[in-house]
Amino acid sequence: MTQVLGGFAALELHPNILAAVIATGYEEPSAIQLQSIPVILAGHDMIGQAQTGTGKTAAFALPILSRIDPAKKEPQALILAPTRELALQVATAFETYAKQMPGLNVIAVYGGAPMGPQLKAIRNGAQVVVATPGRLVDHLRRDEKVLSTIQHLVLDEADEMLKLGFMDDLEVIFKAMPETRQSVLFSATLPHSIRAIAEKHLRNPKHVKIETKTQTVTAIEQAHLLVHADQKHSAVLRLLEVEEFDALIAFVRTKQATLDLAAALEAKGYKAAALNGDIAQNQRERVIESLKDGRLDIVVATDVAARGLDVPRITHVMNVDMPYDPESYVHRIGRTGRAGRTGRALLLVTPRERRMLQVIERVTGQKVAEVRLPDAAAVLTARIKKLTSSLAPLVADAETTHGDLLDRLTADIGCSPRALAAALLRKATNGQALTLAEVEREQPLVPNSAPRERSERSGERSERGDVRERRAPMPLADGRARCRTALGARDGIAAKNLLGAILNEGGLAREAIGRIQVRDSFSLVELPEDGLERLLTKLKDTRVAGKQLKLRRYRED
Repeated sequence: MTQVLGGFAALELHPNILAAVIATGYEEPSAIQLQSIPVILAGHDMIGQAQTGTGKTAAFALPILSRIDPAKKEPQALILAPTRELALQVATAFETYAKQMPGLNVIAVYGGAPMGPQLKAIRNGAQVVVATPGRLVDHLRRDEKVLSTIQHLVLDEADEMLKLGFMDDLEVIFKAMPETRQSVLFSATLPHSIRAIAEKHLRNPKHVKIETKTQTVTAIEQAHLLVHADQKHSAVLRLLEVEEFDALIAFVRTKQATLDLAAALEAKGYKAAALNGDIAQNQRERVIESLKDGRLDIVVATDVAARGLDVPRITHVMNVDMPYDPESYVHRIGRTGRAGRTGRALLLVTPRERRMLQVIERVTGQKVAEVRLPDAAAVLTARIKKLTSSLAPLVADAETTHGDLLDRLTADIGCSPRALAAALLRKATNGQALTLAEVEREQPLVPNSAPRERSERSGERSERGDVRERRAPMPLADGRARCRTALGARDGIAAKNLLGAILNEGGLAREAIGRIQVRDSFSLVELPEDGLERLLTKLKDTRVAGKQLKLRRYRED
């Protein structure tokens, strides 16, 4: 704990913010936090060059929250993010760090959700507004004074915002805020367009640049499972049926979640216990000792409660809830695979968390393979295997010690030895389903069908809420050609990803690109016929979501 206090306390954050940081489990400031927090606290404008996954959200959230006055019921900080997913992620982080600041409210503003409640929350004095540019401009059309009290502005992932064509929206937003505001810009790269924004809208900005270091966890086998949030407990129970583990630590985000999951595991016969910040030190020590000596097999913990936990028996780490950042993920799964041993880490991913999964893969430099929920046949095989393992040691001398009793019982009951053995098995297995038909009936989830986001079912909604994808092919406008890529919704691709890549790499104006249709296994893009082959050559090595775009002219004959 001394390290925590020493590291973050030295940055002169507000005491309540510092307390929230400690409760979250951060141990030392990351490089971007160490350099950015003093600059932002001092009120300077700043340009931060850092990749997602370096801890940059805390780098601007902590100092900005320290400078906000919760007593003033008006918007004081605006954070702009390029996508709905990032906006929600940033808003969640602000709420976490502001937990010990009574009266401080955070609102996420994005397309695809009703505008009324968003505007009402802003007018009611939410001090922190996290928004996507398109939807925020829609609000400004209704109320041009909505940003008139903003004192702190953050552009998060500014390069992505420009790739997605938000330059005009940004200009509208800049004009709606006081010129005296503090402006902070974060971007992975600093192309000319970003530098132009900085020169025009930032005042003598300080520069902070962080090189991303790849964190490797090669001794640990990693896998993820796509699952809806309300299916997590059922998914955990199903996975544990087939995973061969000695001891396991399951990570969740909240104290209540540790209690709920531990209770669900105990109800299924697992030796499990919760470990959270409310548990007294002597009880915590008993839990860890029980895990070490085999009286417990599973501990359900929060990040902060698991600090310092080192148990050689741990063969598996299960991330039931997604960690807040890649560093926390690396720290969590490091509980297994120690001292040259191998380990296995499982991560449950909800549809909205796919972006963070990609960040984790980039920061660790490793692919986290996808696994499917075990089907009924796999569960039945695992159950019979466990039953066999438990009975095998008992068979060796059973006939010698209990053979005479068996003969007497079969005679008294008037049944065969097979019938008596079956009855004893039924009692020993306590009603557990041990036929394929029975296991299929108790399946809580549909196996081998990953959840899909609404965008994949009904078309990706644009920033303003209109459906742009998955339309049926329509006649081409004059001077346009239809091109095809093998990347589609199943690759995590949305229309905005294709648009951003083509604008950025192809050097086209936004109006030069026609309709973009994303199907499950491919996508169609309308491009100018004039100079098409030259454009396709320029886009030859372009990658989207880590995969080659490989655009080709699409012939419909």
